[in-house]
Amino acid sequence: MVERDFIPKSYSKSMESGVFTWSSPSNIALVKYWGKKKNQIPENPSISFTLNNCKTITKLSFSKKENKNNFSFDVFLDGDKKDDFKPKIETFFERVEAYLPFLKDFYFKIETENSFPHSSGIASSASGMSALALCLMSIENELVGGDISDAFFIQKASFLARLGSGSACRSIEGDLVIWGEHDSVEGSSDLFGVKYPYKVHENFKNYQDTILLVDKGEKQVSSTVGHNLMHGHPFAEERFKQAKKSISEVKNILKTGDLDAFMALVESEALTLHAMMMTSVPYFILMKPNTLEIINKIWTFREKMDSKVCFTLDAGANVHVLYPENESENVLKFIKNELVAYCQNGHYICDVVGLGAKNIL
Repeated sequence: MVERDFIPKSYSKSMESGVFTWSSPSNIALVKYWGKKKNQIPENPSISFTLNNCKTITKLSFSKKENKNNFSFDVFLDGDKKDDFKPKIETFFERVEAYLPFLKDFYFKIETENSFPHSSGIASSASGMSALALCLMSIENELVGGDISDAFFIQKASFLARLGSGSACRSIEGDLVIWGEHDSVEGSSDLFGVKYPYKVHENFKNYQDTILLVDKGEKQVSSTVGHNLMHGHPFAEERFKQAKKSISEVKNILKTGDLDAFMALVESEALTLHAMMMTSVPYFILMKPNTLEIINKIWTFREKMDSKVCFTLDAGANVHVLYPENESENVLKFIKNELVAYCQNGHYICDVVGLGAKNIL
């Protein structure tokens, strides 16, 4: 597939108004994407677990308008109008207008809510942009008379979501999604995420992710700024090679169920992501003292209990604690007894690997 394949030839139907609602989850990368080219193209492939409980529900209402010179929309979060969200949506609409030529025909009311607190420090761009992209695809499907196949619907939604937030393209499906072209993964693409196409060992079914909210404040550095810091970064090329190698390695890990190798790779990827930020110009330290305390506690617990618990990190201070379903009781007890003290206001979220977005009638 190439970009022009997502440009519709024509619309056979017309609509005066309507409403669509989609729920779309967040995701957590195992092999990290950091650094992008023009048009939200990743510098390296990534693979993620789709989450189940951390999600965004977006209701998109639309009505025909006379003035078709500009985009017209309002955004609401939990019932409150959010004009500060509008510039990001405007940029998104500008990027996708060639692929959704009806955007200036309608006024849109975008009503969104998250299943997690907006100020929790969990990025909502992946879940939010993917939910919005799916709503827009539902409109296009009506305009072409419902002729869009399920496969193309998902593929184009992921393509559109990527143009809003890169990692959003990995939130459409589950339970594992790869984004970025890689020679060893059939069907992989820089343009959209694809459901991991190979058999996965039972060890990784219903994998658990408990998110420890170390710092619920606004990001110290935006993802866009962070990705741009990879341009001219002295270690960037080696990092991109490392990520491609990690994809090859994780394929074998997922096939064999090797949890020790999984833990080593996932933790290395998380720390490498932060190392790239600490060695960029300007540089950032996004981990907090409590982040490091939690990591050391996990390592101690793992060695003492012969556990398969491990951690990963996004571009922030919060810690995703990953562990097999059969360790849930012991790990949750450990979290409550030893790790909650390092969370802001004792807050954490229990999640599990999920199957992707859902249409809500």
